[in-house]
Amino acid sequence: MKFERFQELVHMMFAPDAAGNIITRYETVDAREVHPLVLAYVGDAYFHLYVRIRLLAYEQAKVQILDTFSAQIVSAVWQAKAYRGIESMLSEEERTIYRRARNTKSHAPRSATVAEYHTSTGFEALLGSLYMRGETARLEEIAEAAFQIIAKEMMEQIRNNHNGN
Repeated sequence: MKFERFQELVHMMFAPDAAGNIITRYETVDAREVHPLVLAYVGDAYFHLYVRIRLLAYEQAKVQILDTFSAQIVSAVWQAKAYRGIESMLSEEERTIYRRARNTKSHAPRSATVAEYHTSTGFEALLGSLYMRGETARLEEIAEAAFQIIAKEMMEQIRNNHNGN
């Protein structure tokens, strides 16, 4: 990022209002106008936190294990599988948000296929949009459904590997 742009952002983000208070601006942002990759950025952060807290039901002492396991769960590969599992429960508006982000140009990491990466980007943008709009009940419903799908598919993979398939 260019230094001048960084300075502009710092000024915009931390400039106080007339009363001397730092303004919280995201509440006034219309999620429909936010770039899809920014929605995915927010959704990725939300899902990562959701998964980390969800894993605390199983492990409370070993941070490295929690970090490694949560990173695997929130990977593009598993998020793509989760999206395919929740797609039927989405409204048309939610599918539109997903498609808009999925179709946005971005670069896939080596750890996932291009299709998996684009699918996970759409999934994250959907979560980000719900978060930005304050739709917490729906956000938690979708995140929990995705978590359950990932858990079931991971267990199936473990069973298949254990049985030599």
